[in-house]
Amino acid sequence: MTQYSETFAQNLRELMGEMSVNEFSKRVGIPQPTLSRYLACQREITLENLIRIADYFHEDIDYLIGRKSF
Repeated sequence: MTQYSETFAQNLRELMGEMSVNEFSKRVGIPQPTLSRYLACQREITLENLIRIADYFHEDIDYLIGRKSF
């Protein structure tokens, strides 16, 4: 996996806070096993799912993958 995957996983964990993976998966419409693989850096995120997550948190995609820090 790439550095972007690791940064994305870390940023997603921070944004999710106390929310469980199962709860978040239901909110954004991404299967729970897929989100778990993103968080474990076992799968690269698709553009479609990256957009869903960015929209949910009202965050910039570049922030999520670590290209910008805010």
